[in-house]
Amino acid sequence: MRYYIADCHFYHKALLEHMDRRGFDSVETMNEYMIEQWNKKVRKNDEVVILGDLSWGNLAQTQQILDQLQGHLFMIRGNHDYFLDDKQFDRSQFGWIETYKELKDNKRKVVLCHYPIACYNGQYRKSEDGQAKTYMLHGHIHNTQDQPILDAYQDYVHRQWHDAIGGGKEHIPCQIINCFCMYSDYQPMTLDEWIEIDKKRRQSTKINDTI
Repeated sequence: MRYYIADCHFYHKALLEHMDRRGFDSVETMNEYMIEQWNKKVRKNDEVVILGDLSWGNLAQTQQILDQLQGHLFMIRGNHDYFLDDKQFDRSQFGWIETYKELKDNKRKVVLCHYPIACYNGQYRKSEDGQAKTYMLHGHIHNTQDQPILDAYQDYVHRQWHDAIGGGKEHIPCQIINCFCMYSDYQPMTLDEWIEIDKKRRQSTKINDTI
């Protein structure tokens, strides 16, 4: 099984009261909870793609976290993953470390980057039954004001038309999913699970906007 998650920010104390307002009493409590949630979901032979900003800690602190996380880990570098620059860091702990990656996931394509990409490779591809065949998975924006802006952009793109490959007109696909750890209660999720989480989040946001 392959899972995805973004922006865990282990050891990032500022996120307890600012920006995310995670509400834990300490980074130690936060770290313990995130490790527990991770290992409830991920088994030894599962794959986990980390979409950046895994840890705010130094090399020793981050290594302590990595030693406790189950699964085969793969890393999309985020802007706060400073531990990767330490010359003592053992990169072999990850299957790969990239800033951008494209993979196949159950006959679908996933475009992976820490930052959301508006016009991503394969965006227009659809299956014969009209389902999207490519998804852009990212992190970085957490649950900030950038999230509703990105949602509004996708809604706008979905309303636009283009010439379909087989003839006629069709709406433009746009499947950009923020795999922010707090959206999944700090658990890595499969592509299908993230699709459902994103759908429910957007529906909830629209309902709240009408209240």
